[in-house]
Amino acid sequence: MANVVITGSSKGIGFGLGKAFLAAGHHVLFSGSRENSTQAARERLQQQLPQHVANARFFPCNTSDHPQVQALWDYALQEFSQVDIWINNAGLARTGWKILDIPESEIHSMVQTNLIGTLNASRVAAAGMLDQGEGKIFNMLGGGSDGEYFPGMGIYGTTKRGLDYFTRALAKELQGTGVLVGRIRPGMVITEAVVREARDNPERFNQSRRLMNNLVDQVDTVVPYLMQRILATSKSGEKIAWLSGGKIALRMLTGLFRKRPDQFLQHGL
Repeated sequence: MANVVITGSSKGIGFGLGKAFLAAGHHVLFSGSRENSTQAARERLQQQLPQHVANARFFPCNTSDHPQVQALWDYALQEFSQVDIWINNAGLARTGWKILDIPESEIHSMVQTNLIGTLNASRVAAAGMLDQGEGKIFNMLGGGSDGEYFPGMGIYGTTKRGLDYFTRALAKELQGTGVLVGRIRPGMVITEAVVREARDNPERFNQSRRLMNNLVDQVDTVVPYLMQRILATSKSGEKIAWLSGGKIALRMLTGLFRKRPDQFLQHGL
């Protein structure tokens, strides 16, 4: 069984991934950016997977602060003896603004979380895994990481594009060391952040709702696939993509003839 650390796992995809690993019998360290969010994850897990909670650990960590990331690694090593898989999921999406309109504070927050935080965590995990002789590091990408443009996502997409380059570079530098580095593109998943932004800007959400409904998925739909691919990865530099180009084309074509059930209704939208 694998020992897994997931940053940004107090909710959303990170929490869903942690649950999937736990349900499959693995050990998981959940980490939110603050003590209260990490504690909330513990409470939800006790309600949803009480039979597996003994294999879970919880430790708060703001990944933009390097000493906190080192403390997270040290705690994982203390609890598990070895870290087999480290997933950098902590991220922040603040979309809806054009590049010239977005508040400077939002730019700073996304750069600190998406770039600095992932660089910190990747470096700490890589150093630790080199010491133990093996391990896997996965960085969570997102819209813009392949160079595509989405309206209102200029800054967010820039951070994810930079993160893609960084992850490729790290994979090259660790080639042949026993430490594998991979990228994850989870697709368009409905998380708490997506719901929040839809409620903050209902007009924009309603304009894109029909198109988005063909492409979005629920967290619990996506995470079993991601987990299996993470476990199966044996080559550094690989990209795990849930929503491939072929799948997008098929869904758009199917949507012309058959309306997909509204994926947002269960979230109160």
